[in-house]
Amino acid sequence: MTQTILITGTSSGLGRATAQLFQARGWNVVATMRDPDAERELTDLDNVLVTRLDVQDTASIDAAVEAALTRFGRIDALVNNAGYGAYGPLEATPLEKIHRQFDVNVFGLLATTKAVLPHFRAAGSGTIVNISSMGGRITFPLGTLYHGTKFAVEGLSESLHYELAAIGVRVKIVEPGGIRTDFGGRSFDFTNDARLLEYQPLVAAVMGSVGPMMEHGSAPEDIAEIVHRAVTDGTDTLRYVAGDDAQQLMKTRTSSDDAAFFAGMRAQFGLEV
Repeated sequence: MTQTILITGTSSGLGRATAQLFQARGWNVVATMRDPDAERELTDLDNVLVTRLDVQDTASIDAAVEAALTRFGRIDALVNNAGYGAYGPLEATPLEKIHRQFDVNVFGLLATTKAVLPHFRAAGSGTIVNISSMGGRITFPLGTLYHGTKFAVEGLSESLHYELAAIGVRVKIVEPGGIRTDFGGRSFDFTNDARLLEYQPLVAAVMGSVGPMMEHGSAPEDIAEIVHRAVTDGTDTLRYVAGDDAQQLMKTRTSSDDAAFFAGMRAQFGLEV
């Protein structure tokens, strides 16, 4: 029987590339997004259901899962891809934006996972891939909120992989580096307050680095291949580092003590060591 995958955040970037890849390899794909009425490409593919899912709206999550089961009769894998990055000095960031960052990247991921677990438990199988980031294991300046959520994804996923093994479900974490998508545009939410003069040299240094980092990142199709491997390799591997930049930074992090790594990061951003 053809397997079915549900993917969140498929309107662009990695989510879209992952939906296209699984469809091309014979899967049924439930491609979810906040505004499916605006979709013009995935809707034309065979065996693809485009439906609404907003991870901040639990009713939409339940409706998307029900729509998937109605259309395809089963869900075999879930890719929690929806997310965004709130950056900037914490002092300048409104509490509403802080809540939204954790609502989308953490609580929404948990709510979507909870919604599919009864079906996985009944089937005695399933795979959950949580899209983390190299930013779930290392940090960049002014990423307090984003990194906080990705570190949370790492921890909850690692614990869940023990828990869900009891019902036959595998949990995987994919940790991309920079991806050449619009993450630096629509998904990169930077807050600043120019009146906070003390932070402005750091703000300038970070903003000057974001564009080049994204331009030299991986193609979303290459990271989608790693998501496909995580879903289909049949192993209990937990973490998949994705992208040359992520591989290099992870290697540097694990081979350095805190002082040496932090000094290197300050030098990379042109900050005083």
